Amino acid sequence: MDITAVILLAYALLNVCAFLLYGLDKRKAEKNTWRTPERTLLLCSLLGPFGAWAGMQRFRHKTTKSKFRLVPVFMVAHAAAIGLVVMHLTG
Repeated sequence: MDITAVILLAYALLNVCAFLLYGLDKRKAEKNTWRTPERTLLLCSLLGPFGAWAGMQRFRHKTTKSKFRLVPVFMVAHAAAIGLVVMHLTG
């Protein structure tokens, strides 16, 4: 497996983990049990913003909290970085 495939796989896994973490935290909120700290959710959002945003929308979780309005900004930053990498790799 080449380095590009490893990076893409890791990136996909980060996004899946972020998605699942939002779902898990929503379930814990509904059951009023121990919750994932917001700092952890935000870090996961920074590393996997597409999964985090999808989780926020799917589970209707943290969508009104002002801190979490940064998630779309993280998405734009990641999309721009991915675009730059692709442009660099393709010539």
